[in-house]
Amino acid sequence: MRTMWLLTRRDLGQAWRSAGLWLPVAFLLLVASLYPFAVGPDAALLGRTGGGMLWIAALLASLLPVDRLVTPDRDSGVLDQIALRGIGEELIVLARLIAHWLGFGPPLMIATLPAAALLKLDGATVILLEAGLLIGTPALAALGLLVATLTAGLRSSGALAGLLALPLAVPLLIFGAGTLGDGSGAALKFLGAASLLLVAITPFAGGAAIRAGRE
Repeated sequence: MRTMWLLTRRDLGQAWRSAGLWLPVAFLLLVASLYPFAVGPDAALLGRTGGGMLWIAALLASLLPVDRLVTPDRDSGVLDQIALRGIGEELIVLARLIAHWLGFGPPLMIATLPAAALLKLDGATVILLEAGLLIGTPALAALGLLVATLTAGLRSSGALAGLLALPLAVPLLIFGAGTLGDGSGAALKFLGAASLLLVAITPFAGGAAIRAGRE
């Protein structure tokens, strides 16, 4: 646990120093500010479409730091040094997953509140949106980290990771946006199942990808 905490704290510190913690928040607020100019000031229209638009913005915001998740440490030999200390790649990926989610998940949920006000979303929609983001952002973090480990070392790995992640994130987007209009809660359950699956497999698949890249 101490090793996990040290790795997570290191990754969070790197994200803070590189301004990676603020980019997703700034992106979400910028998109929420521009969206009414695109569709008009109709409050009813904004209320119907604003929640889905915020889910799209959250998905894209989660991909902003993807190129800094694995490639810099791989190229500088940091991952090799950590492995030489007897720390498994799965633990490295798990710590990085926790740090990545802490770096964009909670700040994004906080930024959603003023964004929802800009889009004139009602209170019930905001509650459903926040609940969906609480469950769905770990999946977005896991997906971004997984594709980052798979594309590390390739040319234009950041752009390639984004192209790989976007189609894979479509189910998350469908379930996440579906929670806003689903009174039965089925979409929220599907979103939770998908999130648990991605979070569970990412440390193992990501660790295997790092080992394969080293060899």
